[in-house]
Amino acid sequence: MTVTDFSPLLQPGRIGSLTLPNRVIMAPMGTEMGTHEGLFTEREIAYYTERAKGGTGLVVTGISAVSQDYEQINPGLCRVDTDDCVPGLTALAAAIHEVGGLVSLQLTAGLGRNINVVDPDRLPISASDNPHYATPDVLCRPLELDEIRVLVRRFGEAAARAATAGIDAIDIHGHTGYLIDQFMSPQWNRRTDEYGGSTENRCRFAVEIIQAVKAAAPGLPVSFRLSVDHRYPGGRGVAESQEIARILQDAGLDLMMADEGSYEAMDYVFPPYYLGDACMVPAARAMKEVLSIPVMAVGNLTPENAVAVLEDGDADFVGIGRGLIADPQWAGKIAAGRRDDIRPCIRCNQLCVGNAFFALPLGCAVNPQVGFERERALTPVDTPRRVAVVGGGPAGLEAARVAAIRGHDVDLYESEHHLGGVLWPAATPEFKSELRKMIAWWERQLSGLPVRVHLGTTITAESPELDGVDDVIVATGAAPVVPLSIPGIERSVDVVDAHLDRALVGHRVAVAGGGLSGVDLALELAEDGHEVTVVEMSDAVAPDLLIINKITLLRRLEAAGVRLLTGHAVVRVTDAGLVAEGPDGTVEVEADTVVSAFGVRAARGLADSLESRVKVHPVGDCVHPAKVAEAVNAGFEAAFAL
Repeated sequence: MTVTDFSPLLQPGRIGSLTLPNRVIMAPMGTEMGTHEGLFTEREIAYYTERAKGGTGLVVTGISAVSQDYEQINPGLCRVDTDDCVPGLTALAAAIHEVGGLVSLQLTAGLGRNINVVDPDRLPISASDNPHYATPDVLCRPLELDEIRVLVRRFGEAAARAATAGIDAIDIHGHTGYLIDQFMSPQWNRRTDEYGGSTENRCRFAVEIIQAVKAAAPGLPVSFRLSVDHRYPGGRGVAESQEIARILQDAGLDLMMADEGSYEAMDYVFPPYYLGDACMVPAARAMKEVLSIPVMAVGNLTPENAVAVLEDGDADFVGIGRGLIADPQWAGKIAAGRRDDIRPCIRCNQLCVGNAFFALPLGCAVNPQVGFERERALTPVDTPRRVAVVGGGPAGLEAARVAAIRGHDVDLYESEHHLGGVLWPAATPEFKSELRKMIAWWERQLSGLPVRVHLGTTITAESPELDGVDDVIVATGAAPVVPLSIPGIERSVDVVDAHLDRALVGHRVAVAGGGLSGVDLALELAEDGHEVTVVEMSDAVAPDLLIINKITLLRRLEAAGVRLLTGHAVVRVTDAGLVAEGPDGTVEVEADTVVSAFGVRAARGLADSLESRVKVHPVGDCVHPAKVAEAVNAGFEAAFAL
């Protein structure tokens, strides 16, 4: 086993006049925790402060708008366009400095064509008359010259407020096709004045912003986040981004944050597990080729490949985004030699990016304390209780961990001979490797806590193990749906068994059911050389999967040659495969193996049978089958409430 030397991550680094204690930067991400008026809240300050306290070299906030002149920011996002914001900024800086951290404020000119909702009384703005992204029949209004100059001035005013408040650095929101990027990119900038045409002219808006910030907040380092490759046909590519980067460096930039993507390739903006590790490191490498200032890499970085990025010279700093949502002590645990205690980000996007899409405060699938850093602090209870947790899946594991940390006497019972529950089969694909790490993380945490783990133990309503127990947290999960009305269904292999035992699966596979479990298996099998057809009754596969994740999933399914037969209902399983009915009649799908993936139903039996014996707290899939996020958060909340 190779032991990674993490010391490169722990070396001090310099950005302009600012010395960072290590090479770990919290990448800017929106929280949606601001007030309706766009001011920083105590909740948001606590969230950022926890990441600084955890050893992060520099905490960068989500976007704060410098202006409301031509575009109204979304509720929950922050603004720094008036002096009303200064007290909140001051409180943020003071809280982070108190724990020994540093903070950078990300400033945005606006979203332009990417703004969520079109205001009927005010057209969206852009560099040119571009179609609004979500409503293409609406054309944006090109900004006038005097309006551009107003926005540049607003950046200076915002930077001055940040400096007054004690903020340590400024980041400029220049990526992903937002307003500044719309000026820099030829596909969105067709202007004929001094802000359009040549690359130099298209960068003029960004250059003037950098210069305005530098002038208004002397000494504060300035970073810029650039999408090096828009990742869609017609979007900006690496060569032009390198030219842009040189221009921005000459304008006085101190740090380049290199990423990829655009709204047209949104999976690169928020890379899901299907994109794998270190998926945007080439963008940083391209910046290092042409810049002398430091460069930051981002994109599904683990501690191991973060070290590799630094050692290979691909970047000078590593940006950790969702990894620091999952574990605010990411950097501190590395410094303390506790790498295995870092809670993995499973890259599901469910409660971080997913919440932002619906203007909900930031959450996390594996860290239920996100956004509740103070309210959900794990302090000892006054009166410990005897607690039995039945089920060693994500809900039960989290419940046992939290109950034990708070001082309760905990026994965990699992009928299988391993922990993990539904995560065990779900984690077999390589693209879900972080789920496997999540199981190992819980095992490690429980091994250091007074939790008695009983594997291979089935609990019933009469089990003597429950004698004297005060509370039972039931996390027995769900059972597969087997539609016995389908003739021949007994010939099929359950999707869980197919995940776990490849010997059960022939070369040609028909997956009956196109939910997430079915299509993930289909992708895993197809990329391993099987011929796979997915038969799904609805019009789309994985209907409840976040669109960002689905973009990459569908791309990989197509590349692997998976046939998607949507709008078809399985009516019969035969020795030769299956028969389905669709809009054009009967279809026969030849297969060596038919996999049954018709979903699951809650396994409520134990919870219902225990109600007359002991205080019962059912959690997770045994209440309502859902995703990992719901299970983990429910397990936490049940144990925290004891």
